[in-house]
Amino acid sequence: MYRGGQLYGTGRPDRLTPHEVRTWAFDPRRRGVDADQVREFQSRLADELARLHEEVRLLVQENDRLKRALRDWQVIHARECVPPEQTPPNQGRW
Repeated sequence: MYRGGQLYGTGRPDRLTPHEVRTWAFDPRRRGVDADQVREFQSRLADELARLHEEVRLLVQENDRLKRALRDWQVIHARECVPPEQTPPNQGRW
């Protein structure tokens, strides 16, 4: 489904950015909520979102590193493998 942190076939997925959370404006209502509490919550949410975006970025980098390491290991291992026709038949009991 994801490759490099992006959905297949859709380009970049739409993600809510920390800036959008911080600057989102709510429509005023007659019996609204405390605006200061809303802004504080938006700030906390934006900070958490920024942390998660950074974590995803680091995980994508680690995933790419592991893929490269696995590919390198497979190349080395493939060179060392003996084709089946060159291996002696199994002389074991089973």
